[in-house]
Amino acid sequence: MKPIKKTPLVTAIIPTFNRGWCLAEAVTSVINQKYPAMEIIVVDDGSTDNTLKLLEPYMDSITLLHQENKGVSAARNLGIKHSTGDFLAFLDSDDLWTPDKTACQVDFFQHHSRAMICQTEEIWIRKGKRVNPKFKHKKPSGMIFEPSLKLCLVSPSAVMMRRDFFEIKGYFDETLPACEDYDLWLRTATDMPIYLVDQPCTIKHGGHGDQLSSSHSLDKYRIQSIEGLLKTHALTPSQQRAAVAVLRKKYLIYGQGCIKRGKLDEGQHCFERETALAKRYPH
Repeated sequence: MKPIKKTPLVTAIIPTFNRGWCLAEAVTSVINQKYPAMEIIVVDDGSTDNTLKLLEPYMDSITLLHQENKGVSAARNLGIKHSTGDFLAFLDSDDLWTPDKTACQVDFFQHHSRAMICQTEEIWIRKGKRVNPKFKHKKPSGMIFEPSLKLCLVSPSAVMMRRDFFEIKGYFDETLPACEDYDLWLRTATDMPIYLVDQPCTIKHGGHGDQLSSSHSLDKYRIQSIEGLLKTHALTPSQQRAAVAVLRKKYLIYGQGCIKRGKLDEGQHCFERETALAKRYPH
């Protein structure tokens, strides 16, 4: 692991697609960080709204990258490849950072030399009102593989990682149109602790229609992620048992949903995969 400079450079990567209505506030929240050494990369994923016009006043403070519309994974990966920071952090364009977010996480890394990745607590805003996350969304800290199987417990806007992280764990999976963060954090958690900085430094907005997380059938992509992990044979016996148990449940839940929506063949296929999985990994 490379030694950390006294004031390490932090790269903030903001992927965006047609988010002119909220992007300026997100960028401003990074510019307003109390931490002195910041590189800000905005990746425009083929926007057709007023995004480029809106960013003109910020050009002295940001690096703007463009790509044709390939999705959030490709946008984040492009930002990673162009970054120069000792630490990297992401901010979704509809979320915000509190002014002490960067300083808080760098301080954590300075005091935990073996840590590779951490996330902060969040303030949740839904349709303009603050709400309390449900118990199932409570963020654990450390080795979090098993609790992360059921749903994503790490927020892209809340994480920061050392630059070496991506050499070890790879990038976001660009074949996944959703749950790409679930996939990366699950791959991470197999053998790497993901720490929680118990301070709410990320403001997470929800309830608007263009959120990927608001789309239906997200379990389809979580299934794909768990299937991929099982194929790698990288799991411990206990992790494998937990992954198989969750995957079987997701097959049944997603299959039942397909049947209700009239996708009979897809639903039946899920039931068949659940049966095959049970035979392959008997208790």
